[in-house]
Amino acid sequence: MENIYIVGVGMTPFGRHLDKSVKQLTAWAVEDALKDAGCERKWIEAAYFGNTTQGHMQGQHMIRGQVALIPLGLGGIPIHNVESACASASSAFHLAVTQLRAGMADVVLAVGAEKMYSHDKARMFSVFDSAWDVETAEANAAQMVELGKGVTPPPGSTSDKPYSVFMDVYAGIGRQLMARHGITQRQFAAVSSKNHGHSVHNERSQYRKAMSVEEILAAPPITFPLTLPMCSPISDGAAAAIVCTESALKRYGFNRSRAVRVLATIVRSASQRAGDDLANHITVHAAKLAYEEAGIGPEDINVAELHDASSIGEIALCENLGLCKPGESGVMAERGESSLGGRLPINPSGGLESKGHPIGATGLGQIFELVEQLRGECGPRQVHGARFAVQGNGGGLWGVEESIDHIGIFGRA
Repeated sequence: MENIYIVGVGMTPFGRHLDKSVKQLTAWAVEDALKDAGCERKWIEAAYFGNTTQGHMQGQHMIRGQVALIPLGLGGIPIHNVESACASASSAFHLAVTQLRAGMADVVLAVGAEKMYSHDKARMFSVFDSAWDVETAEANAAQMVELGKGVTPPPGSTSDKPYSVFMDVYAGIGRQLMARHGITQRQFAAVSSKNHGHSVHNERSQYRKAMSVEEILAAPPITFPLTLPMCSPISDGAAAAIVCTESALKRYGFNRSRAVRVLATIVRSASQRAGDDLANHITVHAAKLAYEEAGIGPEDINVAELHDASSIGEIALCENLGLCKPGESGVMAERGESSLGGRLPINPSGGLESKGHPIGATGLGQIFELVEQLRGECGPRQVHGARFAVQGNGGGLWGVEESIDHIGIFGRA
């Protein structure tokens, strides 16, 4: 099997783009990826387009990829539409790599784009309502509350303003970790403070303001233990990657010194595990497969981009991916071990909490950051000497865990 490389990446700033359409955001990211790779359009043999909200927000329920990509001169090739909630872009990337590994193409485009901001606030927040089984919504919510039994939210720690139902999901996970491992609200805030600090150095980040742990704890509550800065915002944006085989790398003269090798790409869907069976979490199994495929272990990882739709998500993923021992991720954040300059920098981009979370683009936004890190092109947020990187990106909820997860491992070519 040939080696697979990422030879070009592009990403818009994430944030509020009320003056731009999904098509315009897509064009921005794709054109930047083509330029970054030095790739001609005619070399692209297939494309995978990740998007989740355009049907809900705009009424474009079908052929979203064709609508966005054909006007860019990418007609006549297979264009596949991918929807996997917040893991849509990672799923698009995984499928692009899979097509290369199958020998069905040599150069493929993966792109994710999302337009979530709206003057209609109710529509904007209700976009998350179908990221779990809508027929069992009440039971889903009750199951997440049950996860956090033993931790009673203090009075006044739940917002009376609209927020994503998935913050309740993360709150249940967070309370479970508090009860099981003694992780504290202050440690969740330490993760958030770290990520907001990292975002200051990222010109594509939605928010670029450093925040102290005390400021985060004093911020308006969402649902205990989460306060507003611990949660990712509503975002617009797009990100893209061009992947190719070893033979195409040579044939088209792509720059090997800037190419990043795909060491592993693993996708897994939720199981029917019990809520307290954390050893069999979907990401634990996916990570083991990814490390096996990559031929390295978690101790070899130099930089990580982990799905922090809330700071609780980073804490859980850090442990599930073996980047620390169970129960130690909170202490790791408090000690600065996951900060830039620490033992293992996590979310140097600012993470979803600061960089933004346009859900259909998020996974490729993470990959964009890791490609730049492995190239050594991140300026003041550069993780020096980074050789291996891991990405964790989840989407939706089924039972007590993400409905789908992608783990990617990447290395310098």
